[in-house]
Amino acid sequence: MTNAFMQTAIDLSVRNVREGRGGPFAAVVVKDGKMIAAGTNRVTSTNDPTAHAEIVAIREACRALGTFQLHGCEIYTTCEPCPMCLGAIYWARPARVYYAATAADAAEAGFDDAFIYREFARPTGERSIQMIQTMREESLAAFREWAAKPDKILY
Repeated sequence: MTNAFMQTAIDLSVRNVREGRGGPFAAVVVKDGKMIAAGTNRVTSTNDPTAHAEIVAIREACRALGTFQLHGCEIYTTCEPCPMCLGAIYWARPARVYYAATAADAAEAGFDDAFIYREFARPTGERSIQMIQTMREESLAAFREWAAKPDKILY
């Protein structure tokens, strides 16, 4: 069954390129052997830099399941997830992720995320996008409210 879900994702990614909707990426989310959501890269068609296939699929799956976590789900994605998608995957907590192409394959096609990993390793003051901390003490009020909230939903 794994190959069938991955083939569906691959077919979606090829169609996405042919129809000019975005980059060559797609993902599907599966639960209990049934596809519950799919997503394709929509970055350029929606002017949304976060509209990667995995993010789109995770959002749709969470909507379909009525939850913010994907316990018991599997994600099939046509490429090894980028740093943003990897973060979203960890927050969504699926059981496993299957991927086809590698990050090196994506880099060869012009989608190189290596610079982001290098930026993560740099101190904030040395990153290529200037990071300026301000109003830390004032912002801690929200964390205090959260800590005191008896009915918070942990995630």
